[in-house]
Amino acid sequence: MNAAPRPAVPLPQASGAWREGDPPGRRQWHLARRPLPLETGGELPGVRLAFETWGRLAPDAANAVLVLHALTGDSHVAGPAEPGHATPGWWDGLVGPGLALDTDRWFVVAPNVLGGCQGSTGPASPRAGGRGAWGGAFPFLTQRDQVAAEAGLADALGIGRWALVVGGSMGGMRAVEWAVSYPDRVGALLLLASTAAASAEQIAWTNAQLGAVRADPDWLGGDYHGTGRAPHAGLGLARRIAHVTYRSEAELALRFGRTPQGGEDPLAGGRYQVESYLDHQAAKLVRRFDAGSYVVLSQAMNAHDVGRGRGGVRAALGRVTAATLVAGVDSDRLYPPAQQAELAALIPSADRLRLIASPYGHDGFLIETGQVGALVRELLG
Repeated sequence: MNAAPRPAVPLPQASGAWREGDPPGRRQWHLARRPLPLETGGELPGVRLAFETWGRLAPDAANAVLVLHALTGDSHVAGPAEPGHATPGWWDGLVGPGLALDTDRWFVVAPNVLGGCQGSTGPASPRAGGRGAWGGAFPFLTQRDQVAAEAGLADALGIGRWALVVGGSMGGMRAVEWAVSYPDRVGALLLLASTAAASAEQIAWTNAQLGAVRADPDWLGGDYHGTGRAPHAGLGLARRIAHVTYRSEAELALRFGRTPQGGEDPLAGGRYQVESYLDHQAAKLVRRFDAGSYVVLSQAMNAHDVGRGRGGVRAALGRVTAATLVAGVDSDRLYPPAQQAELAALIPSADRLRLIASPYGHDGFLIETGQVGALVRELLG
């Protein structure tokens, strides 16, 4: 489980995806023994999940915590940027000795989501039989498929029940699916800035992002891997659209206003500071992510509906037995607190909606680690 798998045929670099031969960093790998049945039909062979761990698993495996990342996150929850990890841990202030997820007490596990691009099986991964990358042939995934793959990882680690499952945004979608699909395997649940089902507005924003990727002439129907081409422009535009929704209007106004970028004149074709900021965010994502994964994961988010095939949202959430806290960000315009209020009202073990005070909008669940840490401590004691 600790060795990086090797491909049958090396693939040329076409994106920011992690590839075999790259430094593994802190990653470990779980390779499923059998194909994964998919909710929409068919199956996905050769499933593997990259994951990272912190702390030590107790002999009775009762101290395991599952941390689930958002759309462009990965398994690197804590730790420095280093070979194999382009950025520092995205929740570095929460995981470690003496922190809310105290690794002297808890065994923390963070997988890279199925369909992702940082070591788990996704569109940039080699297909079985050495036929190049999956590319546009990669199957449609749902959150339930991704959680089923994570359940296989838990089995391989000998974890029958998580002490806590925590996730925000897309990670919160998977966290609530865990609690509904496997109620006996989730002891406590922390849902942050997420929802029981993707809303029409969220689907609409995602549609614009998917349109940007697919309109790039280098998209090639998703089959750009190995061609020397890649839809970097489309992925960068998708990131710009998304990032505006991740932040609040008030923060952007206070931080940037109408100030021109240094040395540039907007009246002569130059940029405002906020435009330079979005350009910077786009360039960062293109260097570390894969457009195919962005599409696959975005589609899975649009498909999220915990009540599908379960008699509706109310009936589905009624299955949750885990001690539950639900929190929203007071300035979040992408996943507004009303969506978390619904979760808190319909999960029997939840008490009330908690609000994270933040000027940063949806990204507040990643930034306000002090407030998130207090919620973690409340659940874990």
